[in-house]
Amino acid sequence: MSDSLVVIPTYNEIENIESITEAVMALSPGFELLIVDDGSPDGTAANVRSLQIRYPDRIHLMERKEKSGLGTAYIAGFKWALKRPYEFILEMDADFSHPPAKLVELRDCCLR
Repeated sequence: MSDSLVVIPTYNEIENIESITEAVMALSPGFELLIVDDGSPDGTAANVRSLQIRYPDRIHLMERKEKSGLGTAYIAGFKWALKRPYEFILEMDADFSHPPAKLVELRDCCLR
């Protein structure tokens, strides 16, 4: 288990989810991901489930039944994470508006 979890809320992110996941999975140290999907009709959650096969124990999926908003998705993800022994809980969007490489920098700053 990694000491760091990245929460990524999604709604209709089929075009981004695989590339953002691969970018985070390639980082060192290894991060875990929690994808909080708001019932995307485009198959985002199904794509995440296929990625879970490639990265067992590193990718987690929370499927919500309907679009409930970005803020509540982050809150649900943070609540999920707080029930587990992560030292760091980070967040980012799936659309690359947050560069994945900055996760390492952010984690390093927290360790100082």
